[in-house]
Amino acid sequence: QVQLVESGGGLVQPGGSLRLSCAASGSASRINTMAWYRQAPGKQRELVAGIIRGGDTNYADSAKGRFTISRDNAKNTVYLQMNSLKPEDTAVYYCYADAYFRPYWGQGTQVTVSS
Repeated sequence: QVQLVESGGGLVQPGGSLRLSCAASGSASRINTMAWYRQAPGKQRELVAGIIRGGDTNYADSAKGRFTISRDNAKNTVYLQMNSLKPEDTAVYYCYADAYFRPYWGQGTQVTVSS
């Protein structure tokens, strides 16, 4: 009932920046939490940052001070601004949302940090 589409991934050099976007459709008005997760090859999917509808946020320790999550409820969109990117940030980044007490996931967008 909720569809999530990520965009903004790509190749960036160490120290560079990217902004990821995730647009929700369907029953988007019922979304509570939105978040960004990532999964690197051979590793578990991990939470990067989350934001509830009222605007409260939380971050993984690895993201604090470098990444900023925000959302535009009118556009049903969540963003992840990533600065000072490191090679270890390389992963597939997934958008997450919950609505009607059910989780929804986007297809993922690849972020590669390399010289």
